[in-house]
Order: sequence, then C-alpha cells, then structure tokens
Amino acid sequence: MKYLIKISMITLLIFTACKESKKAEKEVEQIKQEVVYDSFGEKITLDNAITSEELLTKFKTMKAGDTINVKFASSIKEVCSKKGCWMKLPLNDETETMVRFKDYGFFMPLDSKGREVVLNGKAFIKETSVKELQHYAEDAGKSKDEIAKITEPKVEFTFEADGVLMKK
Repeated sequence: MKYLIKISMITLLIFTACKESKKAEKEVEQIKQEVVYDSFGEKITLDNAITSEELLTKFKTMKAGDTINVKFASSIKEVCSKKGCWMKLPLNDETETMVRFKDYGFFMPLDSKGREVVLNGKAFIKETSVKELQHYAEDAGKSKDEIAKITEPKVEFTFEADGVLMKK
C-alpha cells in the first residue's frame, strides 16, 4: 500500500512539473509576441544582431574605404527633421554612427528619436566634407551660429541600412 501511495505521489509531481514548464513556455512566448516592430526597407529579422559597442570595436579596426556587412541594435539619437532621410545612433557615450538608407529607398518617421532599432547593412569609414556636415546640421534644425562653427571635415563611422526594425 505504501508503495502505491509513493508511486501516486511521484506521478502527481511529474505532471505538476510538466504543467509548470508548459506554463513558463507560454509566458515566454507571450512576451515575445508583445514586442512588436515596425519594418522599413528590406525585411530583416532580429537574429544575430550585435550590440552598438561590438560595432564600435569593429569600426576601430577599420580604415577609410573598408566595408563590412553587419546587423546591430541601438537607439535613435537624432533623425532628419525634414524627411527622416538619415539618423544618428550612439555606439557608446562619446561616439555615434551616421545612418543613411540604401538607394534613398525608405525613410524613418520624424518622431522616432529615442526608439530602439535593429539595422542591417554596411558599415564603413567615411570622411565627410564641411559642406555636407553643414547640410546635416541645417536638416537637424541647428541655428546659423552652430552651422557656422563647422569648419573642418570629419572622419565618421557610417552605416548604410538596407533594412530597419523599430520597436513600437
């Protein structure tokens, strides 16, 4: 009789543990479904995206003219206030990357500052002219005094995105 009671208790524990495991799996799946992204450009997935800090490490090993294909995650620091035709993303506290969109094929919403994004495309080093820097400053709504202070070209960590996912 004791043997039968022990077997019943073990069976009950096994079924209870399985139910808890299935419940946890359902909760994880529900959380995944709750995180929704808007898609821009080519369709991409979240898989294999590196962090912005990892991208910065890759940039530091490159020289002007080098290009790598990469997918990375960051948040939008600044976006073109006229059309959404470019954005700046932080790589760390002091460094950022300038993002443009492949073939001028898509734009980001003007109110997307601060949103989390995952981008796929090409990272490269570029020297940006004074004229182009002044144009970007004007697009960003900077004052004439701020624009006039731009007097030297800038070596930039640049990214051409072919697809973007933006967290809703």
